[in-house]
Amino acid sequence: MPLSTRAFQTRVTHVMCGCVPQGGKRRISLIGKGLFATRNIRKGETVFVERPVVSSQFLWNALYNYRACDHCLRALETAEENAQRLLGKSSLVLPHPEQCSIRKDLHQQCPRCQVTYCSAECRQAALEQYHQVLCLGPSRDDPTHPLNKLQEAWRNMHYPPETSSIMLMARMVATIKQAKDKEWWIKAFSQFCNKTANEEEEIVHKLLGDKFKGQLELLRLLFTEALYDEYLSRWFTPEGFRSLFALVGTNGQGIGTSSLSQWVHACDALDLPMLQREELDAFIDQLYKDIEKESGEFLNCEGSGLYVLQSCCNHSCIPNAETSFPENNFLLHLTALEDIEAGEEICISYLDCCQRERSRHSRNKILRENYLFTCSCPKCLAQADDADVTSDEEEEGEGETDDAELEDEMTDV
Repeated sequence: MPLSTRAFQTRVTHVMCGCVPQGGKRRISLIGKGLFATRNIRKGETVFVERPVVSSQFLWNALYNYRACDHCLRALETAEENAQRLLGKSSLVLPHPEQCSIRKDLHQQCPRCQVTYCSAECRQAALEQYHQVLCLGPSRDDPTHPLNKLQEAWRNMHYPPETSSIMLMARMVATIKQAKDKEWWIKAFSQFCNKTANEEEEIVHKLLGDKFKGQLELLRLLFTEALYDEYLSRWFTPEGFRSLFALVGTNGQGIGTSSLSQWVHACDALDLPMLQREELDAFIDQLYKDIEKESGEFLNCEGSGLYVLQSCCNHSCIPNAETSFPENNFLLHLTALEDIEAGEEICISYLDCCQRERSRHSRNKILRENYLFTCSCPKCLAQADDADVTSDEEEEGEGETDDAELEDEMTDV
């Protein structure tokens, strides 16, 4: 369940349609939801920390041995193991191994299906929320099991770079199936943005790719075979199934965790003599260059989750806050990028740094295709008279990078 908002009440409030911030500083969210400061917030301050309602690791990410806790997505490899795998070099030795935060002695597995958790607390939390329904038991490696068939079909439709997972939707269903108070959970999920039928079609096709339009019905049938519940019968209809896709497509927040990144941050904080600091920094810089050659951009354990407060944050091309996952798990930190006044809207960016530097036309093309809106932030309004064309360089890169870049910033660790 999400963290209580009680601790955040002096900092933010979320409002529904029609409300705008006092003073008119950022009149961006004229419809839908918005998040607004109730007091002054300083640059660099953590606005809130939030636990997702539900989350799941990406399927290709897990298949390629990016080992993460099956509940909170905490990276399970030590920093050295992480670097060795990404580099393809088992002989690599990291200096300062004491700076690695991974505690393997705390790891536990489900006794029936052997999925791994970072702690007894995560194993119990998963069991109580959704894992009783989704536990495969001895059928974990059985390709004919309905859940395995569903996951295989998803992998064949949604190749890396991944932006969502069918298992996020599966955990939503399983959560309600297990719950004593099913209506509470249905209301929790209904807080997230819902789209019209036409918009759902757009989101579904963008998520899977146009060439997989015809396979959506196959995915729905497999989803029904694996998880059908009479109480949630609407979610298994063609319209209801599309609505689930629209929900995760427009509200899903990318999650990225990395034990190597945690080790690097810990090393950065070490008080070392100048020569040792220079040597360590040079080692880390070269390590990342070598890893990039071997593994490219796929460095983190990645997944996605649904966050009630974060989903209230509207987009701006000049955001005043950003999300990150500094605790190496699914706990989302929202941090102020600049001073935010009481009454001002708290905005994040749905685009990565490179995308935000492109033309207004290019930015809005990405936003319309993936989030179904045209941005009216101060930057876009100031550029409203710019020509609705992209530069030659942008046109050459748009088709190749839009999908790949979409989740980059959202999964920064």
